[in-house]
Amino acid sequence: RGRAGGEIPGVAVKRERFPFGLVTTVRILDEVGAARMGRPAGNYVTIEAPAIRTGDRRAHEDVARVLAKTLQEFIHLPPDAGILIVGLGNWNATPDALGPRVVERCPVTRHLFVHAPQEVHAGMRPVSALAPGVLGTTGIETAEIIKGVVEKTGPGLIIAVDSLAARNVERIATTIQVADTGIAPGSGVGGERSAINEEALGVKVIAIGVPTVVHAAFIAHDAISYLFEHRPGGLPDEKAIEEVIQQLLSPFGGRLMVTPKEVDALIHNCARIIAGAIMQALQPGVPGGYGSYLQ
Repeated sequence: RGRAGGEIPGVAVKRERFPFGLVTTVRILDEVGAARMGRPAGNYVTIEAPAIRTGDRRAHEDVARVLAKTLQEFIHLPPDAGILIVGLGNWNATPDALGPRVVERCPVTRHLFVHAPQEVHAGMRPVSALAPGVLGTTGIETAEIIKGVVEKTGPGLIIAVDSLAARNVERIATTIQVADTGIAPGSGVGGERSAINEEALGVKVIAIGVPTVVHAAFIAHDAISYLFEHRPGGLPDEKAIEEVIQQLLSPFGGRLMVTPKEVDALIHNCARIIAGAIMQALQPGVPGGYGSYLQ
């Protein structure tokens, strides 16, 4: 993608280090950049922090602050504008449960403005949250559920949180990805559903995602490539590698996904960090700050 902004036409890249990792911001400026990158024009931020996998609370708080700052830069709304947090994914499948776990921890305040205005503090905005489940358990497209809620409650912005599929094992639960162009649930595991974006819902959508699974085909390909790179004769034909991998994965229709054994702890860490960041970004007026969401 280029080491600096300007190497790819229509794309600007900025990298900034913080104590526990690296923040990479990619701005796709126009249709030329969108065509080159294969993504819609917009802003994409990747926070890389291997310490997310650990139990280092200090590191988690720092990552949460960085994510909160990113969210604040994406949110261009008056202080009283409502925000809807959507936790995408299947709460019954741990690797896919990040969204619902974040919603469990997020502060909701929209009801206070109507039913308990005396509890509203300065700097508090109306926030609501929703975990719509997945098509297989509800029989309803996730985008349809969200659209119905948007039409009834009228938020000024949606923050959608989802689990992602990585292309290599090193990125599992070590990166947090943020984009202001929305998200297509299930696209990483071959089950793409209706897009959740401004075009579909009429409201800007900020997507937050963490890779929690990796396709077995990528692991197999990397293993074969590594083996032959360290043997005389070099790599075999790429097509031959793909044929072997397809044959190995054929019992699963070529769609076998792999996740770490400790995925429960990883989802727990990521949910705490993201909920804490959302708390800091959206509710600076809530007493006690966002630290309690990192407990």
